[in-house]
Amino acid sequence: MISTILASSGGEGHSPVVPILSEVVLSLVVVSILYFLVVKFVVPNFEQAYADRTAAIEGGIEEAQSAQKEAQAALEKYTAQLADARHEAAAIREEAREQGAQIVAEMREQAQAESARIVTAAQAQITAERQQAVAQLKSEVGGMATELASRIVGESLADTDAQRRTVSRFIDELEGSAN
Repeated sequence: MISTILASSGGEGHSPVVPILSEVVLSLVVVSILYFLVVKFVVPNFEQAYADRTAAIEGGIEEAQSAQKEAQAALEKYTAQLADARHEAAAIREEAREQGAQIVAEMREQAQAESARIVTAAQAQITAERQQAVAQLKSEVGGMATELASRIVGESLADTDAQRRTVSRFIDELEGSAN
C-alpha cells in the first residue's frame, strides 16, 4: 500500500522536506480512527477503573473512620464499665469494713455482757459460799461455845433449842460490837 502511494505521488522527484499530501491525509485518518477508538473504548475503561478505585479508597476511608468511631465508642464503653466496676468494688470494700466494724462492736457487746454475767454469777456464788461458811462457823462456834459453857457451868446444855438461842444471841452480840 505504501508503495502504491509512493508511485502515484511521483515520489522520486519529490523533495524530502515537503510532505506528500496523500500521506498526510492517510496519517490524519489513521490517527483519527485511533483517537476515536481510544476515546470510545480505552478512556471509559480508565475512567471506570479510576472511579472504582476512588470509590474503593473513599469507602475504605469511610470504613476506617467508622471502625475508628466504633473502636472509640467501645473504648469509652469499656472505660465507663471499668470505672463502674472500680466504684462498685470500692463500695463493696467500704460495706465490708462497715460490717467488720459492726461485727467487732457486737462481739464487744457480747463479751461485755458475758463478762458481766460471769461476774454476777461469781458474786452470787461467793455470797452463797460466804453464807454457807458463816452458817457452818456459827454452828461450829455455837457447838464449841456450848461445850465450853457446859464445862464452865458444869452443867450440860444439851437442849438444842436453848443452845441455838444462846449461840444466836452471843453471835449477834459479837456482830453488834464489831460494827
